[in-house]
Amino acid sequence: MVSAIRTIGHEDRLSLVDHLDELRNRLIVSAVALAVAFGFCLWQNHALLKIINEPLQTQTQKQVAKGQGTVGQAVLAQKALLKVAEDTGAALGVLAKPGSGLSAKSRAQIPPLVAALNADVAKLPRNAQGDKPVTLGVGEPFTTTITVTLYFALIISLPLILFELYGFILPALAPRERKVAVPLLTAVPFLFAIGVLFGYFVVLPAAVRFFVNFNSSEFNVLVQASQFYGFAATVLLAMGLIFQIPVLILGATRLGIVTPQQLRKHRRYALVACAALAAFLPGDVITLVLETVPLYLLYEASILVAAFVGRADFDLRDEGSTSTRGPRNPADDPAPPPDHPVEPTVQDMIDHVDPRLSD
Repeated sequence: MVSAIRTIGHEDRLSLVDHLDELRNRLIVSAVALAVAFGFCLWQNHALLKIINEPLQTQTQKQVAKGQGTVGQAVLAQKALLKVAEDTGAALGVLAKPGSGLSAKSRAQIPPLVAALNADVAKLPRNAQGDKPVTLGVGEPFTTTITVTLYFALIISLPLILFELYGFILPALAPRERKVAVPLLTAVPFLFAIGVLFGYFVVLPAAVRFFVNFNSSEFNVLVQASQFYGFAATVLLAMGLIFQIPVLILGATRLGIVTPQQLRKHRRYALVACAALAAFLPGDVITLVLETVPLYLLYEASILVAAFVGRADFDLRDEGSTSTRGPRNPADDPAPPPDHPVEPTVQDMIDHVDPRLSD
């Protein structure tokens, strides 16, 4: 287990069994992290379900307000019931007045009825709630809750799992390469969190709005819980992993695989690659643009960071070489070449024609 925490040195020579032992330890650490995250998410499963249902409810409120779908029909019935209750209360108020023609005994029975009516009306919701995912099987609420818990646990523990993966690969790098890789590892969890937040607040609502509202007037839209949660988890995980692009590009430039000049030269291909990568993610044309734009911006930001880091390293190397050389000694300078070429002698010409003639 120690090798999963302490990074093995580049000079260490390990056998195949040692490598497998280190891999086992890192898998154990990753499994423990996933299990702890799963336990926490299972404890807070109600809050997590509310969080993941929020985009669907928000994007279907307009449908519900128009009376579309099963929930929309129920909302129309609630509005009609509220209107009837309001009219009934007004009529009872008129009958309770002394000039209504009713006897005093009959008028005395009306206020308790109005109070009971107001109490019942107060229980009815006033605001239209959006759709919630539906379950179709007896055990689907339980299995869906476990699935959502596992999704969130994977999202929470994935930065540590990626860190363990990079830690297993890190010993293969030279000390100079490791000096490049270690700072990049610290950016992995932050970029992953930013990608997940971007997917939740930007990409997922846009995708849900398109798919749920598409021809909604022609269908009784019921969103199945298992499919919706799988769709949401795919979007969030994909955006979290996509936001690791700066780490990959910066690592490639620091290792000398590519240069910032090459990355600038192939901008058009990078834009096409970003669009192609975004096309594989679930969504529509709007989400394709919303995913392509940040991908390309990350690409450009990676070029700027790589160029800045490269200039900083060059300045440091230049200062180090200047300090190690010390003051220049004129005696160490190579002798300048003669002003005029030396004419070859007769013996030199004989040796050039046939070295045996010189004997």
